[in-house]
Amino acid sequence: MDCFETAAELQRWLRAHFPKENERHEWKEWDSLKSNISGRKGGDLVSYISALANMEGGCIVIGAQDRTLAPTGIQDFADYTTENLVHRVLGKTPGLPSLGLHVQELQARDTGAVVWLVHVPRHAPREPVLAHDKAWQRDGDSLVELRDDRRRAILAEHLAGEDWSAAVVPDATLDDLDETAVAKAREKYFEKHQREPWAAQIPLWSPEKLLDRIGLTIHARVTRAGLLLLGRPERATALLSPHPVEMTWKVATERVAEHFHPPFLLTTTALAQRIRNPNIKLFPANELLAVTLPRYDTNTVLLEGLHNCLAHQDYAQGGRIVVEESTGLVRMINLGGFFDGQPDEYASGTRTPERYRNERLAKAMAEVGMIDKVGFGIHDMVLAQRRRFLPLPDYEGSSPLRTVFNVYGQEIDENYSHWLMERTDLPIEHVLWLDRVQKKQRLDAAQVAELRRAGLIEGRSPRLHISARLAVALGQEVEYLDNKGLDAKHYKALVLDLLALGPQRRAKINAMLLSKLPASIASDRSRKVYIKNLLQDMVREGSIENAGGATNAALWRLRQKN
Repeated sequence: MDCFETAAELQRWLRAHFPKENERHEWKEWDSLKSNISGRKGGDLVSYISALANMEGGCIVIGAQDRTLAPTGIQDFADYTTENLVHRVLGKTPGLPSLGLHVQELQARDTGAVVWLVHVPRHAPREPVLAHDKAWQRDGDSLVELRDDRRRAILAEHLAGEDWSAAVVPDATLDDLDETAVAKAREKYFEKHQREPWAAQIPLWSPEKLLDRIGLTIHARVTRAGLLLLGRPERATALLSPHPVEMTWKVATERVAEHFHPPFLLTTTALAQRIRNPNIKLFPANELLAVTLPRYDTNTVLLEGLHNCLAHQDYAQGGRIVVEESTGLVRMINLGGFFDGQPDEYASGTRTPERYRNERLAKAMAEVGMIDKVGFGIHDMVLAQRRRFLPLPDYEGSSPLRTVFNVYGQEIDENYSHWLMERTDLPIEHVLWLDRVQKKQRLDAAQVAELRRAGLIEGRSPRLHISARLAVALGQEVEYLDNKGLDAKHYKALVLDLLALGPQRRAKINAMLLSKLPASIASDRSRKVYIKNLLQDMVREGSIENAGGATNAALWRLRQKN
């Protein structure tokens, strides 16, 4: 048991570690375990364990107040202990891994309140976790039966040791490979190994020896990876059927598209060159002349992104790689969720991949210079965009079933983007998170807290905005005040001034305040909700009252004194 001197100290610890209910954290203010461990379907502990396990695992806090996490304590343990609970849960949740499932007990010495943390492991690959004969997942504040898209994602997960690309294709021979592609593979392999004492022999090797060394054949038998990178288009397509080995470039607004097939060692370059790449002009801060550069970095960003799609595509799903081009944006989509870690870990350069979905294909692509196999590829793409004063690439739109890689070819916010790219003293993690703020994308609570501590952002999630210190540096004082808005007391004073002229309908109050609210409250609906809450707050303070009916019939006036 872990003890805390006071309940307040325990509460602070809980709030720091489990700040928000979501797909990883669940709070339960249960004072009795008697009917809550395995009782009501969709509302008991085993149902919530199924829901967390069917995502990425997590933790369930029992015995703490909802929202505040104030330790209320478990009063009735029935006959459950931290030891036997694990065994009972495993008996009620088919598919749940036992490794990682454990119960941690916390206690506040001053009140005696006991809180349990049930740590839930992630499901095993391709095996949903059941409770009451159903697989569950979280939907807002409640649980629902596992949705079809999530079930498909679980059933399509990679199994350890499985490698689609390593399979030998029985009917394939070296005659099915493109001679130009084989020659290019020899050239690129020599470039990579030119410092080796045996490098001078590479031009003399037979095709069989060369391809075995690269890893595209096994004892001269052609693998699926070999057909992907070097295959003649018609032969590779036929031999790898029913898997559509194809990359599609598309511009939806113009209703144009083009398909690219093996040998991908050559045709990925052709696809990258198909993407429109005119010169653009940027005006970096502190420089008088514009910088003219291509919209996209073809080698470091476009080709690296395409090659990552090729290396990580889940070919077993039977789909193609799609490249969607629109004004200032290229989206590269491959089947299969992001593999081995999270994108930000690679963007910051802190992670080295431990495994690949297509290990043989990835190894061969590294041997011929198509990808980096130690985790610097994404990091290099991020640095390339930063040096070009453009928004950073990201993976917004990805899901467990597909990976979406977005490359930006134009600025989103001129001043902010320039500041973001030119502050070389910032840690790369802060640059990544601030780029997400620029794009109005979500950050998790820990990231927001760190940026706030550094004085880089203000506002409340999800309406975060640039801080005053940075706004002044950028000459964005007006934009800052527009985003920040006035204090609530100023809006209340305006309401009181209006009502001093006589009772008013809500429409009049809206007309006065809507245009004055901060720009960070973007939608008209959100602004009206803010005004509604403001009026209710003033009622509680005793300064105004409703002399009419509800909603549209409301008539607001100053509080009448008896």
